[in-house]
Amino acid sequence: MAVDELDTRILRLLIEQPRTSVREYARILGIARGTVQARIDRLERDGVITATGPVLSPAALGHPVLAFVHVEVTQGHLDEVGDALAAVPEIVEAFSITGGGDLLTRVVARDAGHLEDVIQRLIRLPGVVRTRTEIALRERVAHRMLPLVESMGRGGAERSTGGR
Repeated sequence: MAVDELDTRILRLLIEQPRTSVREYARILGIARGTVQARIDRLERDGVITATGPVLSPAALGHPVLAFVHVEVTQGHLDEVGDALAAVPEIVEAFSITGGGDLLTRVVARDAGHLEDVIQRLIRLPGVVRTRTEIALRERVAHRMLPLVESMGRGGAERSTGGR
């Protein structure tokens, strides 16, 4: 999906001022409200915008420990294990991966003991061979999309120079 300069400006506003109305976005951008709404609708339809809800902090919800747990799965059981992972509330994300392990999960916990309990629960799942856990010490780059969106909205300057 091509994102042009106007899309980039709209996405920046959505990211930086998520509680603002479409009417206010239109005023800020100096374009018609209908144009902004049509662009937002297209970005949603094309899957560029996937959510509009609040971003929650696991730490503020009492789960300050973040770990990445690699899960090795018995061949042929990836779907079953993936479904079982979805039933564990402390798993906030899970991906099938290449490399060391079959699944990579992002796990939050109240403390080290709670993290151990979650890992033990994972180990007992049918189809799980072993796990490997890495605990995050500090977030160095928060989840972000704006730099990527802005680089696309510049018309491919990086693409034409090979990213230099």
